Amino acid sequence: MKRSFTILFCLAIVSIAMPQSFSSFIDYVNSLPEDQRTEAVDSFMTIITPIGIPYINDDTANFIYQGDGTSVQVPGDFNGWDPMFFHMGNISGTNFWYRTQIFEMNARLDYKFVLNGSSWILDPLNPNQVSGGYGPNSELAMPEYVQPWEIEYTAGIQYGTIETDAISSTNTGSTFQLQIYLPYNYNPERANPYPVAYFQDGQEYISLGSVDKVLDNLIYENHIDSIIGVFVKPNNRNEEYAGNLRNEYRQFFVEELVPYIDENYNTIKNPLGRAVIGASFGGNISALISYNHPDVFGFCGLHSGAFWPNNYEAYNLIVNGPVENIKWASIWGTYEGLYENMRDLRDFLINNSYELKWDELPEGHSWGLWRATIDEMLTWFFPPGYSSVTYQFGKEKMDVSMFPNPVKNSTTISFDLQEKSPVAIDILDMNGGLKSSHDFGVKEKGLVELNINTDKLLAGTYLIEIKIKSGKGFCKFIKY
Repeated sequence: MKRSFTILFCLAIVSIAMPQSFSSFIDYVNSLPEDQRTEAVDSFMTIITPIGIPYINDDTANFIYQGDGTSVQVPGDFNGWDPMFFHMGNISGTNFWYRTQIFEMNARLDYKFVLNGSSWILDPLNPNQVSGGYGPNSELAMPEYVQPWEIEYTAGIQYGTIETDAISSTNTGSTFQLQIYLPYNYNPERANPYPVAYFQDGQEYISLGSVDKVLDNLIYENHIDSIIGVFVKPNNRNEEYAGNLRNEYRQFFVEELVPYIDENYNTIKNPLGRAVIGASFGGNISALISYNHPDVFGFCGLHSGAFWPNNYEAYNLIVNGPVENIKWASIWGTYEGLYENMRDLRDFLINNSYELKWDELPEGHSWGLWRATIDEMLTWFFPPGYSSVTYQFGKEKMDVSMFPNPVKNSTTISFDLQEKSPVAIDILDMNGGLKSSHDFGVKEKGLVELNINTDKLLAGTYLIEIKIKSGKGFCKFIKY
């Protein structure tokens, strides 16, 4: 009789575990005598553990802990990491603890368990973890969340290299450690200089964000142009990014770091070849750097930009100042307290005709969010076909950027004028035959962006002749 009972019992557990209702299982076990509950729980766990813990049905996540204790809580991104919320229930007579919550179908969230009110631990039944600035966390990924392929090591592709360096700053009176990523095809003599992405919290963007792997994968798969990455390690993060050293650090970045990189590497030497990217307070200082110096940085990437220091200085600077020539990317999570400010910034940028790529995701203030969205920023700033060539215009050298190239119906040519000058452009075929002329009048010193319509050109290869006061130069493009 006992064998027959056990078979029927296991079939009952399977029928309860596999459908949609975890609550049905809880109700079933609570209906059993206490001396039978542990066996029911063990059978249930045997079935669902291979499926995955937390146990998820559609939009419902069931956190489970098995172990002795007087209390278990689930702090995480979803409750501000407050252990006073999300108490787990216990099935009397067992060591089975549980908590059921509903989340967005594409949510990805960090969490831990707190045992007996004081002991913080990872979920021992969940092998999925995300590293963070304070150590690893357990990861909850809902059914429609897509894990980022680009952060993983890919065998058989060509890999970039990372050089280590240091630079002393007279502005801050300190020395900064650098890591410099060079793409696998880096050539210091290449006619087309390389764009550069500068990262705050540089060591963490590599160790926690896996940006070196992201760059390897995106470049190899031709999702972005070959770029250089400069990773800057802060010395006093809070002071340099948001406190009393923020202005000195900003000046170090534009007056000392950028010239140093430009002098030692084959870089595009205009703002359309430079991006500055940062997370949290790193986003705050990146915004201050780019907005105060649009002549140096034309692209700014904000990962959960924490703008609240100094009475929202960075935010107020942007929304109360003139529109600058900056292309923005901003990504944040709905499970972090700053999302309303990021929405306000988004709305302002859109309403004031800034170029902006933004994304709001059901996630928290986490490297899990930032590492999975680095590709969105880099493909927005430096897509394949982004090109720049240094030309000699009389006695003057000038970087000329052209995007897109190859060209369908139009392209934009950008360069930095060293003096006020008339500007004209001719489009020539490869035999020197004139196809069209464009007179742009007199342009002021500084960044010039010219849109060229090419929809009447046949498919083929063409030359663009740029004529300014100090001379002229040529660049090549393909029309398809």
